Amino acid sequence: MAIYILVALVSYLIGSISFSVIFTKKIAGFDVRDKGSGNAGSTNVLRTAGKGVAALTLVCDILKGVVAILLAWGISAIDGVTNPEYLVQLAGLMVVIGHTFPIFFKFKGGKGVATSLGIILLINWQIGLICLVFAIILMLLTRMVSLGSVAAAILFPVLTLFITDNYIVPGDYKIFGILLGIFVCFNHRSNIKRLLKGTENKFF
Repeated sequence: MAIYILVALVSYLIGSISFSVIFTKKIAGFDVRDKGSGNAGSTNVLRTAGKGVAALTLVCDILKGVVAILLAWGISAIDGVTNPEYLVQLAGLMVVIGHTFPIFFKFKGGKGVATSLGIILLINWQIGLICLVFAIILMLLTRMVSLGSVAAAILFPVLTLFITDNYIVPGDYKIFGILLGIFVCFNHRSNIKRLLKGTENKFF
């Protein structure tokens, strides 16, 4: 039990490092949460601080998910955890929760898309690539980042039903996929409302 608590705590703290806030403050001279949509994500960073800062934020947010999963995977291998896939899944959920509700930044973070991408790519590169390509195509066709993000979040648990190979730790990821997908969609609830009304902002 102690190992699960440790992984959950460390993963949450990793997620709580809000690179969008750090980079915009250090490089652009403002807190991204005070500009644009007010969201501490790479899309808002792109709109308010430019491509360079946004790219740096995106890469670091993806790496948060990667590091959390590698940590859980490494600990499970060293400690001989009975169900290592559960430790990996716990790390994935907690790092996204930390990204959304960062303890270091007054619990006001991003929506977890980039961090979730890092998690999915590492857990199963095949599913990760499918979700990434699917999201990019939707974004290019509709010019709406939120639509691609939400659609990929819904697609992920569906893919876990049919793809059973290439997982970093073999196991059942269906419940994990559902939980992660629901959480990302919950973070996009305001975007979903605008999408349904046809008033969602398009990205040019």
